Amino acid sequence: MALIRPATFLSDDRLTYDGTQLRSHWILETFGLRGDAIVGFEGPADVRDGHLVDLDDRSRGLFIAGAAMRHFIVESFGPDLDRGVFLQRLLVLLVREILAEKGISDVRRSGDDLFVGDGKLTVSIATVSPVSCLVHLGVNVTSEGTPVRTANLTDLGLDPRGFAESLIARFADEIDGMACATGKVQGVS
Repeated sequence: MALIRPATFLSDDRLTYDGTQLRSHWILETFGLRGDAIVGFEGPADVRDGHLVDLDDRSRGLFIAGAAMRHFIVESFGPDLDRGVFLQRLLVLLVREILAEKGISDVRRSGDDLFVGDGKLTVSIATVSPVSCLVHLGVNVTSEGTPVRTANLTDLGLDPRGFAESLIARFADEIDGMACATGKVQGVS
């Protein structure tokens, strides 16, 4: 499946992320964007039990919670989990790039999670539906209500909305750049 520039939207509505957003066409139903897309919104997180997609976390009785996070949902059509994980890691690396440009150097990546010092800054997951791959990335705005030690955008001195605008634009530009790169090379035999 070819890469295409995703539609983008940053909502001003405060929405709770509870895991039910990881389903086919949630972006279309909620924001009216058809096809590949990335959307962002701010709100609490409360993901438990059956809506927790990470089976390791679920088996250990873990959950995701926080009073204020910046959430990003990506949907890319084609049920390819590998593609979803690549998109998830791309988002995480773009967050790390933004932090580095802001002079925040004590950032460590462990798989699909980012830590600043000893605080966890992000949560993320990639999964598939029958027709698409889906990614959720949550970035703590505050540390209030989190079940683990966290880092957050406010303590880092970053404007959450500006951060979200930058991440969404960079993600769309990166996908567009990859699409352009695939169209300029000649195959070899």
